[in-house]
Amino acid sequence: MFELNLDLASPGSATVLVVEDDSALRGLLIRTLRENGYRPLSAASGGEMLRCLQGGPVDLILLDVMLPGANGFDLCRAVRRTSDVPMIMLSARGDEADRFLGLELGADDYVAKPFSARELLARIRAVLRRTGAEPRRVEISRGQLRFGGWVLDPAHRELVSPEGAAVDLSGAEFDLLLAFVSQPQRVIGRERLLELSRARISDASDRSIDVLVSRLRRKLRRDGEDGVIIRTVRGVGYMFALPVERN
Repeated sequence: MFELNLDLASPGSATVLVVEDDSALRGLLIRTLRENGYRPLSAASGGEMLRCLQGGPVDLILLDVMLPGANGFDLCRAVRRTSDVPMIMLSARGDEADRFLGLELGADDYVAKPFSARELLARIRAVLRRTGAEPRRVEISRGQLRFGGWVLDPAHRELVSPEGAAVDLSGAEFDLLLAFVSQPQRVIGRERLLELSRARISDASDRSIDVLVSRLRRKLRRDGEDGVIIRTVRGVGYMFALPVERN
C-alpha cells in the first residue's frame, strides 16, 4: 500500500480527479465536469490515481469502488492516512453495508450507479461547499467587460449598448450574461448555467435556461446584424462567441 501527501487547491475552478476503469463512463464524467466549469483529471486504476495526485493539487476525488488491483475501499483508506481531500465514492453496489463502509473509511459521500449527471453535480457542489473548496459562482471583474462595442459593468450591474444606451436586464439575465462573458468562447453546459442563475430563476430547469438565453439574445441583437453572440452547441449547452476585453 502507498502513502500520499496532498494539498488542496485554492478556491476557483475546482480540479476533480475521476478514478474509474470503465472508459466510456470515465469519458462521460470528464466531459460533464469540463462542461460545468471544473478541471477534470482522469485515472483508470489506483496506480494512475497515485501519479495524478503526485502531479499537483486536487480539490475532489470521484472514486469508483470496483477497480482492478486495489479497490476503491483500499484506496480511500490509503488516502485518508495522510489527506482530507474531499472524496465521493461511486459504485454499482448500493447496498447499505457498502455505503456504510465507504463513509466509515472517510468518504464524504457515496453515490450508487446508475446516477444522473444532475445528481452527481449537485453532490459534488455540496461536498465542495462543506469543505470550503467550492468554485466561485462567477469571477467578478472590478473593471468593465467589453465585447463587440457593448460594455458590461459588474460592479454597477449595468449593460450599455454600442450606441451608449442602457439596456434593461433582469437579475437572472444579468447573472447569465456575466457567466457567459466570464468564460468567453468556451462551451458551457446547461447544468452549469442553471447553477449560476438558479437563485434568480423560480422554475429551475433546462427549459428555463433556454428561455433566458432567448431573452438575452433579443436584447443583444442589433438592427442589420446577423451574427449570433450566444451560440447553441447542440446537445451540450451554449457558447459566448465574442472575445471579451477587461479594463
